[in-house]
Amino acid sequence: MAQRDWMDKDYYKVLGVSKTATKDEIKKAYRKLAQRYHPDANKSDKNAETRFKEISEAHSILSNDDKRREYDQMRSFVEAGGQRFYGFQPGGQGGVRVNVGDIGDIFGDVGGSGLFEDLFGFRGTQRGHDLETHATLSFEDAVHGTTVSIQGTNVRIPPGVRDGTRIKVAGKGGPGPGGGQAGDLYVVVSVTQHALFSQGAAGDLHVRVPVTIAEAALGTQVSVPTLDGKVTVKVPPGTSGGKVLRVKGKGGPKPRGGAGDLLVTIDVEVPKKLTKQERELLERFAEIHKGSPRAHLETHVGKPRAGQKAS
Repeated sequence: MAQRDWMDKDYYKVLGVSKTATKDEIKKAYRKLAQRYHPDANKSDKNAETRFKEISEAHSILSNDDKRREYDQMRSFVEAGGQRFYGFQPGGQGGVRVNVGDIGDIFGDVGGSGLFEDLFGFRGTQRGHDLETHATLSFEDAVHGTTVSIQGTNVRIPPGVRDGTRIKVAGKGGPGPGGGQAGDLYVVVSVTQHALFSQGAAGDLHVRVPVTIAEAALGTQVSVPTLDGKVTVKVPPGTSGGKVLRVKGKGGPKPRGGAGDLLVTIDVEVPKKLTKQERELLERFAEIHKGSPRAHLETHVGKPRAGQKAS
């Protein structure tokens, strides 16, 4: 999008925000509209893609401090009556004589001459604007990697991407005015949550597995799901809640090849209701078992601080 076209674009109106909107407000408005008008969710609506591109274009300008300041200066020129100079070309017939100093008064000292050159076509080729869009992936696609089609471009999503990852696609943004280099397209990835798994570092996956008090105390073997089957995991005797057991090579693909690990966190489930027999057995166990898990705390109870006399 050439800067001279900004005169006809009210990007604040496109996103439905005020001219004093904060970056967070702009980002929130963009995400809401991008989700609503994303072409993948509106395949039967031919106008959705056009609206989506307009929204992305507005966000790319207003989310960038320098571009937003320059855009605001240009819009100020329009509101001050500058639209009557629109389309003026050097040597053109019937043009209006413009005092460059007056233009500077409108724009201020920051970037005024550059805007003047852009407005009246004196500048040569320019780089196109960067655009940003969103892609929502299933957990499995995020772990294994996939290819998505965005605005007619096939974008390769590498394995192991996380929610919020920003992927750069060079040269697929806005076209460069005057035949200049195209901008870049940035794809922000949203990953849907999985019912069991969560992502770790370098292809690792996390899963929580509950065991009973007896299984934790005596040890057991449990069947644990993976993304492509299941494995048997040995729980050692005396395992405490929160212990993490590592299963090599049963995670997802690593970004640079190979497979990550499956990290199994053990949760010791305490029964909320006991039968009469269960209660009797536990009471008997409590009588027999003399050790205390709080012994290390009890040695500090009542211990005087340094320099304080014991009472």
